[in-house]
Amino acid sequence: MKQIKTFNWQTKIHYRALSQAFWLCCLTALAFSTQAQTLQQNIIGTSEAFLEKITAQYLADNSITGRHTVTIGRLDPRLRLPPCSEPLQTSLESPAQPLGRVTLRVRCDTHTPWTIFVPAQVNLYRQVAIASRSLPRNSVVQASDVQLAERDISSLRQGYILDLENVIGQKLTRQVQPNQIISANYLKPVAAVSKGDEVVIIARARSMSVRMPGTAMEEGAIGQQIRVRNTRSQRIVHARVTGPGQVEVAM
Repeated sequence: MKQIKTFNWQTKIHYRALSQAFWLCCLTALAFSTQAQTLQQNIIGTSEAFLEKITAQYLADNSITGRHTVTIGRLDPRLRLPPCSEPLQTSLESPAQPLGRVTLRVRCDTHTPWTIFVPAQVNLYRQVAIASRSLPRNSVVQASDVQLAERDISSLRQGYILDLENVIGQKLTRQVQPNQIISANYLKPVAAVSKGDEVVIIARARSMSVRMPGTAMEEGAIGQQIRVRNTRSQRIVHARVTGPGQVEVAM
């Protein structure tokens, strides 16, 4: 009977020690988890403040108007870094300007230094020209065909137009869908002279000018150089389009 009591007493002591060790491990893990969460919050907060500052400065330096938002990407919750006793140092890793997808370098400069790369996104919203309705290729854009609307242009590759005056009166080189952003690549000047048109060739030299008939070998808008055949001499010359049915060459 005494042996049984001794065994039970020793078992209780052993169980109590194991229980204390278990809870100590839990508290330690919880402390490390809380510490890691606090550090991650510090990284995110520092990154957001830095990115907001350099974005506002970039837009001001380049006279860019518009509304912007900054979003810091999610960090790996399993990330374990030693605490940093100094303020975190942040820099823009890529690209060169803070627009679209960016990567920040965040580092801790202490006796246990570390560096982490933080993904982020900067969206820039501007009033740009869009199509009010479906527009076919080769159509000339009218005032009722386009309007300004706010769009995120931070990741646009084809470009955009801020002034409707740069769109109206231009010819479309491709079909455009309703609400589609209109790029400068979609436009070309309306031709004042078409291929095969009979034109007047004006040759100027100081105070005198000579007019002669010609035939356009290609189409061209005002200000463009095109090839023109002189009807009288059959010579082909390069002339600048000055108006509908009219080109000019220098003597």
